[in-house]
Amino acid sequence: MIHVHIDRNDQNEIQSFELKGHAESGPYGHDLVCAAVSAVSFGAVNAVIQLCDVEPRIEQDVEEGGYLRMELPLNINQEAYHKAQHLLEGMVVSLQTIERDYHEHISIK
Repeated sequence: MIHVHIDRNDQNEIQSFELKGHAESGPYGHDLVCAAVSAVSFGAVNAVIQLCDVEPRIEQDVEEGGYLRMELPLNINQEAYHKAQHLLEGMVVSLQTIERDYHEHISIK
């Protein structure tokens, strides 16, 4: 199962997120839940980098997969921060949509 943890501050803004595990909803290379979660999360990270012109802290397991963590930097200007919030909230909505249909393979906290 993929476990998603969204870390929010006191204003309910996303500071970081972490994905761990494997969906195991199909054979390797044909796991649609894994592909969807990967596309949504990596797409959001790439959008934050490209559209907000910020370099978040990123950790990932490139050898075995199944792990991604992204944290927004502290020294980000307000306009970029708000843009990043919209992009990351869009990611959460997409992940929740996947969770709704495939709750046995993904859990969001």
